Amino acid sequence: MNWNGITVGYALTGSHCTLEEVMPQIQRFKDGGANVVPIVSSTIMTTDTRFGTSENWQKQLKDITGNDIISTIVEAEPLGPSKLLDVLVIAPCTGNTTSKLANAMTDSPVLMAAKAQMRNCRPLVLAISTNDGLGLNAANIAKLLVTKNIYFVPYGQDNPQQKPNSLVAKMNLIPEACYAALEGKQLQPMIVEYSN
Repeated sequence: MNWNGITVGYALTGSHCTLEEVMPQIQRFKDGGANVVPIVSSTIMTTDTRFGTSENWQKQLKDITGNDIISTIVEAEPLGPSKLLDVLVIAPCTGNTTSKLANAMTDSPVLMAAKAQMRNCRPLVLAISTNDGLGLNAANIAKLLVTKNIYFVPYGQDNPQQKPNSLVAKMNLIPEACYAALEGKQLQPMIVEYSN
């Protein structure tokens, strides 16, 4: 895919188990010629987990994108008036972020960036990763499914036997979903069989 001349906002929230999976997708945007603006929730900036340290994830983001990380609401707010982002993807998009987005809450840099993108009627792409996608968050996902200019990276149940409510996007389809969103289309099929 040719991403020359396109500015991609790439927002990450705290589904730490999927961060390793999304980093190569950021590289794909860069390799295709995109300007990638990294945006992170506070948990990415402050939390070390068994999946890696905050410092390591921040370094990878800066090394891949060549841009400073937007990590505060104040830094994210100008994305609206500047109309900087052609497309914004939240990947991974946690259940917490999904819930707040569906209910118009703006209490993080990622949600402020999403609000700015929606203000500008530009595509917002969600790569969900939540243990309650078929639980309490199902109503929030449904609300977002019918919201103008919001698109989804195809997703499925990642472990239906042990975690029947869990949904995770096919992270390797992030660039394709964003490309389709720029054309005003939802990448299909949207609900897929999930396999690692």
